[in-house]
Amino acid sequence: ELHLFRLWPKATDGPKRHHFCQVSVYQVLEKSEPDAPGGKKLLAARLVSLQGSGWEVFAITQAVRDWTEDESSNQGLLVTVQGLGGSPLDPPPLQFASSRDHHESKKPMLVLFTDDGRRGASLPMAGFPDLQPQAPLLPAKMSVPKPAGPRSTRSLDRLQPCQRHPLSVDFEEIGWSGWIISPRGYNAYHCKGSCPFPLGENMRPTNHATVQSIINALKLSDGVSSPCCVPDKLYSINLLYFDDDENVVLKQYDDMVAGSCGC
Repeated sequence: ELHLFRLWPKATDGPKRHHFCQVSVYQVLEKSEPDAPGGKKLLAARLVSLQGSGWEVFAITQAVRDWTEDESSNQGLLVTVQGLGGSPLDPPPLQFASSRDHHESKKPMLVLFTDDGRRGASLPMAGFPDLQPQAPLLPAKMSVPKPAGPRSTRSLDRLQPCQRHPLSVDFEEIGWSGWIISPRGYNAYHCKGSCPFPLGENMRPTNHATVQSIINALKLSDGVSSPCCVPDKLYSINLLYFDDDENVVLKQYDDMVAGSCGC
């Protein structure tokens, strides 16, 4: 993806005649004559509002694939700004931040999503020592939630001991893809299962949970339920995102992944 920061339009004299313009991104095939026939290839084009500022994202996967196969074919990219009918605009009413004249946080970026050939990337063991290496971090396809099964299935779930289960989070599905650049999702995991009496050491119970489990089993107090299965270790992940001022920020967010579960 090519990320370009759209600057605030400059004030113009007289009434504004344009509200939108067409932005096109080309793969340059002939650097010496890009405007000649066969000198460039269109990768993406769309209408962009002339109001406000912010990041514009263009998919240029085909160009990156060509460059990966043949590095010498990388002649760069060409971005054009035209009127709605493709007519030239002089001067262009829309400008993008450049790496030379603007702050580093607003310079053009090429964001790559790589694939190492495996079906899912494993969580780094150094940062997540207790996580299972075979658990996929970014599944190829997010699972579709299924309706609740029959009562017998739910009862069976409650009989299963407290343990950790995968929980695939897709930032686009939860409405966060507008500000998170990378990753596109991650495995948050969640805790599910029963905490039956007596609580064994494998349940990693707290002292409070042990006492509550005894009171629940002996029915010494009304309304006291059995302990709950919850995360007892949480890990952080790094997010690359846009802040309120449209700056690109890399930040570590704590308590985003359930590392293990207990009662």
